[in-house]
Amino acid sequence: MRTALTIAGSDSSGGAGIQADLKTMTANRVFGMSAVTALTAQNTTGVSGVMEVTPEFLEQQIDMVFTDIFPDAVKIGMVSSSGLINVIAEKLKAYNAKNIVVDTVMVATSGAKLISDDAIETLKEALIPLATVITPNIPEAEVLSGISIKDENDMKTAAEKIGKSFNVAVLLKGGHSINDATDILYEKGCFTVFKGSRINNPNTHGTGCTLSSAIASNLAKGYSLKDSVKRAKEYISGALLAGLDLGKGSGPLDHGFNIPDFTAGADVKVNVSEEV
Repeated sequence: MRTALTIAGSDSSGGAGIQADLKTMTANRVFGMSAVTALTAQNTTGVSGVMEVTPEFLEQQIDMVFTDIFPDAVKIGMVSSSGLINVIAEKLKAYNAKNIVVDTVMVATSGAKLISDDAIETLKEALIPLATVITPNIPEAEVLSGISIKDENDMKTAAEKIGKSFNVAVLLKGGHSINDATDILYEKGCFTVFKGSRINNPNTHGTGCTLSSAIASNLAKGYSLKDSVKRAKEYISGALLAGLDLGKGSGPLDHGFNIPDFTAGADVKVNVSEEV
């Protein structure tokens, strides 16, 4: 079985972060491992607290993974401080990690900044250049490119500028603010447009984490980047279409929608007897 490592924060409600990443990796038939950057107290309505790990402890987690079960791909989620970003970059280089997917979590879809300016600069200087692909949303792409994005042509211009600036492939996620479910991949001078239909489901907690983890899972299995993105988008569409409805806010996806019911086709039987 192929393996993948997620380096991200924990979501106590299970819909995003490390929990979403591991569920996605399992559903995509990859063995998932984790290095936790922070603990969060959160649910579908918001975050009430964050406790970041130390750079030293994050380094220890990464070392323990790479020196035992070497990951075929690495997904990196939200990392909010320069110290943690530098540790991740140093370790990825030291272990010559491959298939690195960086979910550039800097700015929420609402426009709210999620990490400090100095951490953004460290992300740009130390981590993004190591990535196989980065997956910014529109606000994040505007920060990275310095371009105001209003339509699909702006998306292409921004993706190309980011890709050339950092020598990295860019999957720019359109989302409802631009053009429904259309994403644009810029890779080695070429554009690939992934058009999807709008899925009427308000429960979208963890979609960014899920998409980037699904891409990493497929890269780990040996698919090309273009095929990995296509398969990841198909997976996340299925998870949304499943229509899971949990929590009082924007609920999680059904990450296991494609996993058959164990009881329906299990060949292994357990004999039960009662003794008095």
